[in-house]
Amino acid sequence: MSRIEQALEKAAQMRRGAPPLVTPAPAPVVQDLDRLLDAPALTPENFCLNHQQKSPGASEEYRKLRAQVVQLTHGLPFRNTLLVTSAAAGEGKTITALNLAMALAQEYDYTVLLVDTDLRKPSVHEYLGISPKLGLIQCLNGEASLDQALVKTGLGKLVVLPAGGTVSNPVEVLSSNRMKDIIRELKTRYPERYVVFDSPPTLPFADARVLSGSVDGVLFVIREGWTRMEDIRESLAGLAEAQLLGVIYNDATQTKQQGRYHYY
Repeated sequence: MSRIEQALEKAAQMRRGAPPLVTPAPAPVVQDLDRLLDAPALTPENFCLNHQQKSPGASEEYRKLRAQVVQLTHGLPFRNTLLVTSAAAGEGKTITALNLAMALAQEYDYTVLLVDTDLRKPSVHEYLGISPKLGLIQCLNGEASLDQALVKTGLGKLVVLPAGGTVSNPVEVLSSNRMKDIIRELKTRYPERYVVFDSPPTLPFADARVLSGSVDGVLFVIREGWTRMEDIRESLAGLAEAQLLGVIYNDATQTKQQGRYHYY
């Protein structure tokens, strides 16, 4: 049984009240905030960690995820470029990338840059309620410098590089030497900075597979009850050459056992 299958079986057993499987290195587990996005306005108050009264349990899970990510990446060399992806759309990868970035930005030691590399359907700027004129696309085609395209969010030490629009050939753009140069520049410009890339899902598109070879690690989001195990296996096989840091089991069932709340 693979580690992912063990994690899913563990979740099922916890819901049934059976003792969980014991795994030597369990994957990160978080409670997602997707359901809060039904509100009319896509503002940070609907889903961000700063609005803790909305979902304090979810905020705590993202703090746990932050701690695990820091543990996995801190050291020499500092693995500070992270790609967040999923098998299919709708699994909460953008929300996960954004909240992880904000959680890291609340750390005293780190600044964080969130890069929207979904050049098909960018959404980070919508969640943050900003309307940037410049972004990654303009940096790639030489119309703007990185300094001109970066947006300060006012949310801790979080800076965003928006997508800057859409393109008809995203795979070619993201696999270009210019994109590799930008990733290297973002990695080395500020040695204490985490750079989190939000990318399209892996099953319908090759974008994440292309980018995964240029970053230090990949975080793979799985939404409970959303994606078939066969699709998860296929997606992870496509990322076989990447450095998979862990799986984030998202939008999980909340159960109460022995007076404590567990998010699985």
